[in-house]
Amino acid sequence: MKKRAPDLPAPGSIWASLPTPALLLDAQDRVIAINPAAESFLNLSTRSMQGQPVLDKLAIDAPLEEVFARARANQSALFLNDVDVGTGERAPVVCNLQVAPLNDDPGTLLLTIAPRELADRLGRSQNVKSAAKSAIGMAEMLAHEIKNPLAGISGAAQLISMNASAEDRELTDLIVEETRRIVKLLEQVEQFGNLRPPEQRAVNIHDVLDRARRSSLVGFAAHMQIVEDYDPSLPSTLGDGDQLLQVFLNLLKNAAEASKGKPGVIRIRTFYDMALRLRRRDGTGRSVPLQVEIIDNGPGIAPDIASEIFEPFVSGRENGTGLGLALVSKIISDHGGWISVDSVPGKTVFRISLPIAPKGTDGNGTETP
Repeated sequence: MKKRAPDLPAPGSIWASLPTPALLLDAQDRVIAINPAAESFLNLSTRSMQGQPVLDKLAIDAPLEEVFARARANQSALFLNDVDVGTGERAPVVCNLQVAPLNDDPGTLLLTIAPRELADRLGRSQNVKSAAKSAIGMAEMLAHEIKNPLAGISGAAQLISMNASAEDRELTDLIVEETRRIVKLLEQVEQFGNLRPPEQRAVNIHDVLDRARRSSLVGFAAHMQIVEDYDPSLPSTLGDGDQLLQVFLNLLKNAAEASKGKPGVIRIRTFYDMALRLRRRDGTGRSVPLQVEIIDNGPGIAPDIASEIFEPFVSGRENGTGLGLALVSKIISDHGGWISVDSVPGKTVFRISLPIAPKGTDGNGTETP
């Protein structure tokens, strides 16, 4: 008697709602189905995966054939931790894998993939938020204690230069120039210490991105090509348009400066992804499905600072202050969102996840009947 093939999961079932990437494999380790979270994570469609040997589609740094055989033989789940999982479409990511046979069809396996990057980055985002709060107190103290004396130093140097020789005037000019540079740095510190909450209202994210793109192209990104890859169906987010503009300008500037003056390409991508939910302090979850990616083809972030790139005073650029990305992280956190980065030589992706504006939200961020 011919064995009946397992039924495919219904599109509207729990299978489709699982936030963890999952694949169903037949007795020959061919893909029967993958859930939407796996499609998003692997950047591969169900159609391209169905019927294909899973090991032909995924690059997994583990002896999976042996694992699959043991799971079927023992009829029990097996776990693999800290395994590199990649495809031809994305760089490897450290994940935890679970392989389990189905009760009603022992030959069929369920393979779930839990990206370690998600848990690690969510934990780091909390650490960054704590570090940001500590830096805010220092920012206020520095701005108050240093800015006023600097104005006096600059003024005194300008007075001295009026009666100084040409050689001495070079020194006084240097004093004035350096005090102005320090004042500019302190202004960034003051901005970082700004505790004003975002003025939330319904914001069309593409309008903000277009403003950032146009501003970049006439300034710091004039040597770059900026490519738009937008999902026009995205709903509005709830946020402060000016603060979000500041975030995107900062990320575009970083991407442009990564090319070190050489022509390069920056890609701005928007899409919808329901897989990510952030947990509030009260224990409830919040969906952040609006995704914005800023992608550049520069040399990438140095591995020794990649895990700390959003912390204050960490910078990969010479003479960088290390406040820009910390400020970006703070703003996104204040908006109830999440920011992460993937970087390998030749491709750096900053990804921002934001919530949706509630239906009926007016221009002031309040819900209307």
